[in-house]
Amino acid sequence: MLQLQVIRQNPQEVIAALTKKHYAPAKEQIEKLLELDSARRTAQQELEAVLQEINKGSKEIGKLFAQGMKAEADALKEKTAQYKETNKELTAKVAEYDREMQTILYSIPNTPHASVPEGRTAEDNVVERQVGEIDHLPQDALPHWELASKYDIIDFELGNKITGAGFPVYKGKGARLQRALINFFLDRATAAGYLEIEPPLMINEASGYGTGQLPDKDAQMYHIGLDNYYMIPTAEVPVTNLYRDCLLQEKDIPVKNCAYSACFRREAGSYGKDVRGLNRLHQFDKVEIVRIEKPENSYAALEEMCKHVGGLLEELELTYRVLRLCGGDISFTSALTFDFEVFSAAQKRWLEVSSVSNFETYQANRLHLRYKNSEGKTVLLHTLNGSAIALPRVVAALLENHQTEQGIRIPKALVPYTGFEILN
Repeated sequence: MLQLQVIRQNPQEVIAALTKKHYAPAKEQIEKLLELDSARRTAQQELEAVLQEINKGSKEIGKLFAQGMKAEADALKEKTAQYKETNKELTAKVAEYDREMQTILYSIPNTPHASVPEGRTAEDNVVERQVGEIDHLPQDALPHWELASKYDIIDFELGNKITGAGFPVYKGKGARLQRALINFFLDRATAAGYLEIEPPLMINEASGYGTGQLPDKDAQMYHIGLDNYYMIPTAEVPVTNLYRDCLLQEKDIPVKNCAYSACFRREAGSYGKDVRGLNRLHQFDKVEIVRIEKPENSYAALEEMCKHVGGLLEELELTYRVLRLCGGDISFTSALTFDFEVFSAAQKRWLEVSSVSNFETYQANRLHLRYKNSEGKTVLLHTLNGSAIALPRVVAALLENHQTEQGIRIPKALVPYTGFEILN
């Protein structure tokens, strides 16, 4: 969440930045927050004055009793008791102000980086670069859902029978391809210095708030009501929460973690070609990279993460492009995001396969994730994460773009993991 001190010092700048994200309640909420903050500070000052009177009275009562001045001591005792009642009232008032302010802060998105372009929708995102040429397939080329059926590697109907739409079943070489991609992505991440983590697939409420999925994405998450747990939407959430309430040592920064997990999202639900097959699922596999950096190093780290994701797509021999997301399309928690899209030759459209984001101090402030710098000052860290990579649309592009008369050609870098060069 945004730092209250920053909002106090630069309220108009914060409002202007949030306007770039097209966050309509920005002015109203910032003004309300500052009003509550002022009232809270007044109440806190009153509380501190009352506590001083209580401490002063408690010492004086003992002296009066020791001097045999019982009547004076009893009178002061009664006055101190009144102060204690006032103390309870003011303590409750301060706590209520804290709750109201926290609720507002949790509902305000991160402010975008200065380089985030203006815009409202995905149509306004800026294409930074394209790598590779767009494949042109024969007229009889098949989309991935037909290829999956032809080679009996993914069964969408069986998944629908077992669970529902958006939960495919991978079979035979389809399952082997999934496992191959996961191992390939993890091996490349560990070779790049990321420590592999195997996280839980469920999180508690505190973890959801820590990385900003709650309350913003509550409706998109699968909630287990009996235990008040949530199925993870991405490994970013449990991995980043490893460092909740941590004061890191400077020597331990940067932190570089990677993790494979299944991911669960309720957001899929519309119909048509854009969500057909593997294009959008409720459950999917993904390898995530997470970094914790000093503020001065985080944007160099973001660039390094983008190069890592691009390198994976190049090894998979997929044409891709990188988008700088505009203010209206960037996520609630992100300061700057680059999306990676692969070209699906049979569908003749771009498919998002990765988002790489810098959250600056937004998550760290929620997480109470800090370090002590060389001057002994406690400083909030920057958190970053990226999909490296989400499997479904990569599989869709691999099947479509690499289809031949003999079967699906497996990229050379992936063959040691699949054990076969052609999927047929």
